[in-house]
Amino acid sequence: MGKDCCGQKDGNYCDQKAGNCCDKDETPVGEIIKVSTRLDLSDWIGSAGVRCGLNRSNYRINPGLYCVGSPGAESPVLVTANYKLTFDSLRKELSDLSAWILVLDTKGVNVWCSAGKGTFGTDEVLRKIEKVQLKDLVSHRTIILPQLAAPGVSAHEVLRQSGFKVVYGPVRAKDILNFIRSGMQKTQEMSTVRFNLMDRLILTPAELSYILKPILVLLGIAIVLELIGIDSRAFGGFVPYIGAILVGNFIVPALLPWIPGRPFALKGWLIGLVYALILILTHESIGWQLILSYLLIIPPITAFIALNFTGSSTYTSLSGVRKETKVALPFILVSLISGILFTIVTMVMFHN
Repeated sequence: MGKDCCGQKDGNYCDQKAGNCCDKDETPVGEIIKVSTRLDLSDWIGSAGVRCGLNRSNYRINPGLYCVGSPGAESPVLVTANYKLTFDSLRKELSDLSAWILVLDTKGVNVWCSAGKGTFGTDEVLRKIEKVQLKDLVSHRTIILPQLAAPGVSAHEVLRQSGFKVVYGPVRAKDILNFIRSGMQKTQEMSTVRFNLMDRLILTPAELSYILKPILVLLGIAIVLELIGIDSRAFGGFVPYIGAILVGNFIVPALLPWIPGRPFALKGWLIGLVYALILILTHESIGWQLILSYLLIIPPITAFIALNFTGSSTYTSLSGVRKETKVALPFILVSLISGILFTIVTMVMFHN
């Protein structure tokens, strides 16, 4: 990324690095920052960190207008989110193109999620068109939005209020060049939304980072119990529950298409139940207390982790996420809290 964006500041945003962006182009609407289409080492490091949950909420660039190449009045206008991972995914595919990039203020959230939340929405598109004086910059009246932005943007309303026609581009940024060169015609391949094995597993490092604290809490509880003279291993220890967290983060997303049921929480619950049964059946000597503890605690752990993937998948809508969360979360909490209380009580009774 090299240097920051030429000291550009916008509201509460810090100087965020948008990619070797200290060149500027003079245009009819003023100076526009030119960004590189090449990702450097710091971009890759930042991307890896975000995928592991580091600095996720601040990994954003300033909203506004950018350019690649040497665009003019006839050059295409590509609209994207100000989540830097999204912005980088787009700009690195534009090495053979001169274009304008209109970056919306999506609060550092990717296209799919921000469209569902409403930040990548009609009002924000209209605001940015007006703010950057797009009518004075380009002679055409077309803007290209990602296909996954469609749930948040009313194309006819944008046209009515701004005069700009919305064209939905391909699902993946890697297809944008072919899309533009083909006269903005999409193939079936360009329109197909996938959530394949790699798409699912790439989410697991970030999800895992969010539950490191619960893992550390479990380990801390085990240490405290040992210090006060209660042997946590007498009730199965905490390793099986840490295992449930790992199962929820890796096994559930890997097997997602083949697990019965539609709700993500149900899929996670079923895998957690299978894992609990495996623990029970492979345990040499196990009492009813431990069996009940596993059945009450392990499935809700994997169900909750699976529920987190609901908002990351393009298979679900915002209303679907809300509905599933509203229905599943109470059951998860009741089972989990009941299991934890039961485990604590029986551990104390067993010790005594």
